[in-house]
Amino acid sequence: MNNSIYVRRKNKIYLEKGENDLPEEYLFNTLGNIETLGFTFSQELAQRVATLSIEQFNAFYKTLIRDLKSALGANAQYKPMYPNFPEQVKKASDDELYANAYWHYLGDWIGARIMPKFKKKRREPLKDKISLRVIDLGSKEDFNAIFTRLLSAKTSISQEDKSDIDWFIKAYRDRALDLAPKDIPLKENAAYFIARLLNNNIEAKEQIDAHIKTATDILRVACAISEGDLSLARNTKFKNISNKNRRLFLAALERIGAITEDMLRYKNRWKRLGEKLHPFEYKKHFPKTYEAFDIIRNDKPFETFNSKVEKALINKDIKTATDLLKTRPGELARRLDHLIRLSNNSFTIIAEFEKAALHISTPVLLQVRTHFMARGYPKELRVFFPKGDIAKVKAIDNELPPIAEKIHCDIISICEKALIDRFEKYKPLGKVFIDEKLKNYTVPFSQRSASKALKTISRGSRISLPNGDTIRFFIYWRDGKDRTDLDLSALALDDQSGYKMTIAYYNLKQFGGYHSGDITSAPNGASEFIDIEISKCLKKDIRYIVMIVNSFTAQPFCDLPFCFAGLMTREFPNSGEIYEPNSVENKFDLTANTRVAIPMIIDLQEREIIWTDLGLNRNPSANNNVHNNLSSITIINKAMTDLIKPNLYDLFCLHACARGKTTQNIDEADTIFAPSRGIKPTDIDILISDFL
Repeated sequence: MNNSIYVRRKNKIYLEKGENDLPEEYLFNTLGNIETLGFTFSQELAQRVATLSIEQFNAFYKTLIRDLKSALGANAQYKPMYPNFPEQVKKASDDELYANAYWHYLGDWIGARIMPKFKKKRREPLKDKISLRVIDLGSKEDFNAIFTRLLSAKTSISQEDKSDIDWFIKAYRDRALDLAPKDIPLKENAAYFIARLLNNNIEAKEQIDAHIKTATDILRVACAISEGDLSLARNTKFKNISNKNRRLFLAALERIGAITEDMLRYKNRWKRLGEKLHPFEYKKHFPKTYEAFDIIRNDKPFETFNSKVEKALINKDIKTATDLLKTRPGELARRLDHLIRLSNNSFTIIAEFEKAALHISTPVLLQVRTHFMARGYPKELRVFFPKGDIAKVKAIDNELPPIAEKIHCDIISICEKALIDRFEKYKPLGKVFIDEKLKNYTVPFSQRSASKALKTISRGSRISLPNGDTIRFFIYWRDGKDRTDLDLSALALDDQSGYKMTIAYYNLKQFGGYHSGDITSAPNGASEFIDIEISKCLKKDIRYIVMIVNSFTAQPFCDLPFCFAGLMTREFPNSGEIYEPNSVENKFDLTANTRVAIPMIIDLQEREIIWTDLGLNRNPSANNNVHNNLSSITIINKAMTDLIKPNLYDLFCLHACARGKTTQNIDEADTIFAPSRGIKPTDIDILISDFL
């Protein structure tokens, strides 16, 4: 058992029942201490803790406090430039703010760290009412199910998920094979699992035989062993491969059917991997594999499936293109709109799609359904999320020509029928309550680039903003090898994404926005805060606030030893400490190989947090700040605030139609889907394994 994983993922802890009577003051003091962090125990967990010996309790308590503080960012010392923020910044003159910044920047030029010295005033206790998060008593079976569900996922998983899989494999070793599902639906996840077995010297031949079906599967395993990108969006520098694993990989390639075409999709990577596999040394043992590498290495001609499809589309030979694509249902679904636009007989194509629908994955069917539901209501931009382990978004002008409404309806109907037919085979749900607020939460299709967070939800979801007129962003970091200057900024836009103002190091206060002061190095850690007063901003016609973190000194976040950010909401911003852990709405680590992070957008008008979790790969200009990135960020704001993606409400309604009966009475429901009860949007492992 690893309660650090369990409390982070499920807000649960498992403890064996003891045979002691823990003195009451130990439990009461613990409840008081974790309440300051915004947590409490359920009655069942409190009763179980009371059975521990003092020695057992001390070990449990030490780990628990460490984990809760880490989840909230309470394990850092927050010392902003203006310790009496926000009132100190509000009252300071522009000249005073400028002078303090000037002397601080001068220190960078002369190699000294010059910070203004202020006496921290005593603050009154926090007045805000805090809703506590309840930590419940769990079980070994529920904990172990995390591992099984992650490997059962129908979508990519995050780096945090992979780290948890690693823990299970290292801790359980051969027992992990018993917990692993027989079917691992997503190739990336199967490849990662096999690679981790091999890296831990656990026999994996049976898993390779069960899950490796294509040459690309082998390529992914090699990428995972080398700690590269399993999505294959980026190149991987392959590590040396042992003789035993070489033979495993070459034998797997030999038993797979046609491999040459599959290998040609990633031709250059196979050339590099071939340098580690040495296929020419095994020519007699694996002749088919040798031949495939020979074609790749010597650039011999070979016509691929994709080249045939592209040739047919260029020649507008729709019948040939359709006949080819229907042999690969997922490809047919992805190209469906394009085929319909090119064809004079769209109903023939739709008929082929209907035949193929049962063989198309749930995520793809949901995306096709949503695409055609929105097709008749064109948006200004088309938004794409390129695959890869870095969170990116691409927006282009929407120039799709209209298509007949009947086509929309027919395709939507085909998708829904196929999904309902599929879901009918799942176990019954009984009476089902589905909260309409789930329309604001997107389906978690791709989590590979998701940040580790206190609350993990799918990109594009909208979360209700808690009570309070003040939003408080925060960031904390420590220097890497060199001086590191991170800048916390807030970009204010109107309802058309037009520019209104920026709160940043060069503009510490305006229109109800306040910055705690720019700190340009963090040898022992540094923090910055921004307060946004919602009512004042609304009066200035500000609708959106984009939270942005820039690496001014150009180090990617992944190179920093410690870097995270977060959000609080406060009704009384001058009460309590500037950072109060129990008021943290969300905290997330910044670890991507990017220099600009856009974690969220606040819709002030709707009082919603739009979770974006995005990054910009490279600096759009030499000076990396919000102003210089303005055009990129405003386009991202348009794209994310107008985003249409499959939502959890629709997904759960399809499940209820297939295997339950809906009810409006939550108290009589056998299955509950809601933001804070039953199966929740934060239950990512359950969603991606049991409902997709």
